[in-house]
Amino acid sequence: MTATKRAAVLGSPIAHSLSPALHRAAYRKLGLDWTYDAIDVPKDQFTRVLAELLTDPSLVGLSVTMPLKELALAAAQEATVIARQTQAANTLIVGANSLSADNTDPDGIIWALTRAGLAGRVSHAGIIGAGATARSAVAALTKLGAHTLYVVARRPEAIAELSKVAESFGARVVPTAWDAPEDVLAAPVVVSTVPGRAADDLAHAVGSQPGVLLDVVYAPWPTVLATAWRDNGGAVASGLEMLVGQAGRQVELMTGLQPPMEAMLAAGIAAQL
Repeated sequence: MTATKRAAVLGSPIAHSLSPALHRAAYRKLGLDWTYDAIDVPKDQFTRVLAELLTDPSLVGLSVTMPLKELALAAAQEATVIARQTQAANTLIVGANSLSADNTDPDGIIWALTRAGLAGRVSHAGIIGAGATARSAVAALTKLGAHTLYVVARRPEAIAELSKVAESFGARVVPTAWDAPEDVLAAPVVVSTVPGRAADDLAHAVGSQPGVLLDVVYAPWPTVLATAWRDNGGAVASGLEMLVGQAGRQVELMTGLQPPMEAMLAAGIAAQL
């Protein structure tokens, strides 16, 4: 076993987080004597808590979830291009003299879609929602080749903001009305980034031969949209698979080792039982 190191996930609320189960499973499989904790950190306490954590020489990295992703990016001395373009960081890597920010959510999206059967590149894609997770979806889908993104969201102004992000990745957004989502759902790959049951009333518009859907919800599962998608013959990935994918990349960044993805997925499934 290697020397004990420390990592953690920060967010609020955090009690429901599956990240400890995923990271600890990876450490066991890799033979690492590391710890990983969940720490509830409200936005107004982030700066203080981060400063305290950074005094611990065993700290190697932090996972960051809502509502702290923008604050994490601002706190870092260095940031990847993806973190800057998506305007959020879900990962902080502790270096000798600096804190580096990254966003591994796009990696998680790609892993989940690939595991669901997406093969090759796509020219266009659909996105449901236009918030923070949608920015990561833009990064992932453009990496998969999409240069046109059909977006449906309840707030047109949010779509306008997402369009600026898409432009930075060399893609264009085609806004779509919430009550007419057919163009979005007909894309070969669709990412639903909205929480809970927010996409339920789009399920009626799922076509007869849908492509691949990633619905970022993982509890309760399956969603109405995911059920309609599967019933019509489409392939579906859940938010759990996205979570495993992004956590796997975090493990790789923090340990320098290849993450044991299937062991992490099994741990995530077990933690939900």
